[in-house]
Amino acid sequence: MKMTKRSQWALPYVIFLGLFVVLPLFLVLVYAFQDRSGAFTLGNFLKFFSTSEDLHTFVYSIEIAVITTLLCLLLGYPAAWILSNPTYNRSSITVILFILPMWINMLIRTLATVALFDFFSAPLGEGALIFGMVYNFLPFMIYPIYNILQKMDHSYIEAAQDLGANPRTVFQKVILPLSMPGVWSGILMVFMPTISTFAVAELLTMNKVKLFGTTIQENINNGMWNYGAALSLIMLVIIGLTTLISNEKGNNAEQGGLL
Repeated sequence: MKMTKRSQWALPYVIFLGLFVVLPLFLVLVYAFQDRSGAFTLGNFLKFFSTSEDLHTFVYSIEIAVITTLLCLLLGYPAAWILSNPTYNRSSITVILFILPMWINMLIRTLATVALFDFFSAPLGEGALIFGMVYNFLPFMIYPIYNILQKMDHSYIEAAQDLGANPRTVFQKVILPLSMPGVWSGILMVFMPTISTFAVAELLTMNKVKLFGTTIQENINNGMWNYGAALSLIMLVIIGLTTLISNEKGNNAEQGGLL
């Protein structure tokens, strides 16, 4: 049978999404509200809120994610601005050098970071974890901001300069507001994977520091599927709320313009 309609070409993607996205999420939802016998229960969520260790790990994971995101923003925004400014960067090769680490598997980059710490005899722990997180996710902050700054209409900057605005005022009133959609995209791309990662934490801390993703992994590996699914659902809710807030902020930034 020939596919004569454009919508029919989307059928393979619909099947793929149904099998590997919708169905797994549905199973997570079902398992989260069941006990071992398959009966409906809220005990998995009550267990989470009554287990101080899991609550502490959850809060600690959010803290690490926030620190990583802020450091990536502090380092990534100036880098993106320099890369997008033809006065300071006249070669596209520089941009490729910043994006090049994204072409390498994250676990390989993390193992290289572990080897680097071993070479300098630096201890593995929380500091190494934050360093490795920033190193892994910094390109995800730089690239969206760089794209926005690269496509920015420079007539706004020229108009502000013609009106007597100094460089600091131009940045605060023109460049920064117009670049906020890229900033929020970068925050989202860094915060979401950071809060749910576990392999990076295990390698860079020698299992001394546990993140929430590690807690989920341990419960699932130990056969506690229902509790692990409940923890995964809590993580999905946090990520979903973060996405909604970021999208709302990005839309407000686009609509607000220079105001």
